[in-house]
Amino acid sequence: MRFLKGHGTGNDFVVLPDHELELTAELARALCDRRTGLGADGVLRVAPSADGDGWYMDHRNADGSTAEMCGNGLRLFARYLVDSGRASAGSEQRIGTRSGLRRAVVGSDGSVRVEMGPARLGPASVAVVGDDSFTGTAVSMGNPHLVCLIEVPVASLDLHRPPVVDAASFPEGVNVEFGNVGVLDGADRQVTMRVHERGVGETQACGTGACALAATVLGGAHGIVAVDQPGGRVLVDVADDGCWLTGPAVVVATGELDPAWLSAALS
Repeated sequence: MRFLKGHGTGNDFVVLPDHELELTAELARALCDRRTGLGADGVLRVAPSADGDGWYMDHRNADGSTAEMCGNGLRLFARYLVDSGRASAGSEQRIGTRSGLRRAVVGSDGSVRVEMGPARLGPASVAVVGDDSFTGTAVSMGNPHLVCLIEVPVASLDLHRPPVVDAASFPEGVNVEFGNVGVLDGADRQVTMRVHERGVGETQACGTGACALAATVLGGAHGIVAVDQPGGRVLVDVADDGCWLTGPAVVVATGELDPAWLSAALS
């Protein structure tokens, strides 16, 4: 079985262009294992769309759970479609996700701009990290987020364990973002962010998280926010038609899974 390994601002994925494959939780966990597999934050299976006129991003997290949407993964997915001849650079792609149809354009400079959908701001809630409690805003990007804008430097937080949140408010788990707001020429805001993703742990970047954070910073207004994460910078444009995310998509390697390893992973 062929595979591609790549990342968007350090958020890394295994891409499987096998249209007939059943992407099980067990296979996703095996592939994402950083000691005995390829190692990744998630797996993206390239599947035909339901109408047969496009492509669908079948996404599972590192723990095998299904994921509704992922901006960094979507950028890599769009890059793969161009590199494999399934789409053209500069042309608008329409890619299906569990959160609905999303548009994407791969630029000539290697950057990828993807439609992320609207950010729906919800009520306040609390995240606890160690001995500290931070009040944040619940945000839906098609998947759940809790955005905490804090004064404490985000670099000082211990995110080796999941932040403690109100389980009743987030029955399916939640991605928790922590941000320090700054200023930057050429953008309306600059934010330094770290994220703990449900089903994965702390990651180098989170595209839906960057959009949720940008919408929270702007308070429902339109504008452009530069979001700096450990894996690099992305730009979020909060506009009338929802959030748009622009950032890199890097292909690291392509190869073939060993048949014996794959057989064991599928058994």
